[in-house]
Amino acid sequence: MPPGLSLFNALLTLLVLAVPLLTLRLLAILPSRRSSPQPRTRGSPTCLLIVLGSGGHTAEMLAMLRKVDLRDYTTRVWIVGEGDDFSVAQARDFEGQLAKSLSSGVEKGSASSIQIDGGKASTITSKQPKRVGDYEIKTVPRARQIHQPLLTTPLSSLRTLLTCFPLLLYPSPPDLILTNGPATATILIFASLLLRFFDIRGCHSKGKMRTIYVESWARVKRLSLSGRLLEGVVDRFVVQWEGLEGGKTRGRWGLGRGEFRGVLV
Repeated sequence: MPPGLSLFNALLTLLVLAVPLLTLRLLAILPSRRSSPQPRTRGSPTCLLIVLGSGGHTAEMLAMLRKVDLRDYTTRVWIVGEGDDFSVAQARDFEGQLAKSLSSGVEKGSASSIQIDGGKASTITSKQPKRVGDYEIKTVPRARQIHQPLLTTPLSSLRTLLTCFPLLLYPSPPDLILTNGPATATILIFASLLLRFFDIRGCHSKGKMRTIYVESWARVKRLSLSGRLLEGVVDRFVVQWEGLEGGKTRGRWGLGRGEFRGVLV
């Protein structure tokens, strides 16, 4: 047999064997196969990664976070796109208000949580003083600039993807990723999926990088493009309008995984 043909047959055999193995591995890390998170003791090191968009996405995210008991997260990492000074300022202002609120010993209002809790949403109301924890703001290149030609978008998206890998891994993988759909978040979540696929630094085996996607309040009848891309890979997919709940979107423009939790913003 000619050497060239022998090499081709070997590569073809390897491909035939690899495809089902890779498929099984992908299925193993998808939400339907993922085990429930282990209960945590309040105050134990827990990292929340929050992805901000620009304008409306940021405003909605901050409105949601004001209803979440952030004392459960000892570290918060804010992700913003390059040049998004508005989101950076808003995140710093939010953290400043949070520190001021908690340092007074009373957290304003009730804390309504959409965190993963054995597959159910929980509501916590507390007025016990607690340290605010640490936070960090990190920037990533934008996946696509305004008016950027579609021809160059794959290159800028690849740059964003490569930037997300070290951001997700160091100093340690986040326990929870929260997003409401900016383009940067879509790429970041696919980056986390790749890291869990190969279980880099125990991302999958240690139960890290669980993801919650909250569809924008502006999406009343149809999921956004980000929502349709991420519905099948995030751990929780939350919608704010009853018409997008569960089986009402299956087969039309979604997989029917939407959890209706009311208006969260």
